[in-house]
Amino acid sequence: MDRLDVRTARTLATAAIETAHAEYRQRPICVAVCDADGFLIAFLRADGAPLRSIDIAQGKAYSAARMGVSTAAFLERIHREHIQPGYFCDARLTALPGGNVIRNANGNIIGAIGISGLTSREDQAIADRLAEAMTTGSIRAD
Repeated sequence: MDRLDVRTARTLATAAIETAHAEYRQRPICVAVCDADGFLIAFLRADGAPLRSIDIAQGKAYSAARMGVSTAAFLERIHREHIQPGYFCDARLTALPGGNVIRNANGNIIGAIGISGLTSREDQAIADRLAEAMTTGSIRAD
């Protein structure tokens, strides 16, 4: 797969909602899946997910795609280098954990996923799991 299509993006978003439901006491989340350039392909908001999580999930997916790393890794970088996200001249970037790049089997970035609604650590765990599942082929579009 050279690019993330809408069918696969929807599958990823649904899997994220199901993971939060099954493993995090049925707590509601928002999920954004974008292409490799950070443009939204699919978005789901579980019933009862906080309104603030809509923009946060999209920001996490966008940031992961634009920076080419997870938002947790981006956060580590800005702390390590003592810089602010604003230094990158992109007001949409966030270093809040919960976003990760999606790679194909060849390791090329084809998109990103952003999760919001749980703790940052829990959001990141779901994003990491789904990103890995895409790379290994464990998740495929229906």
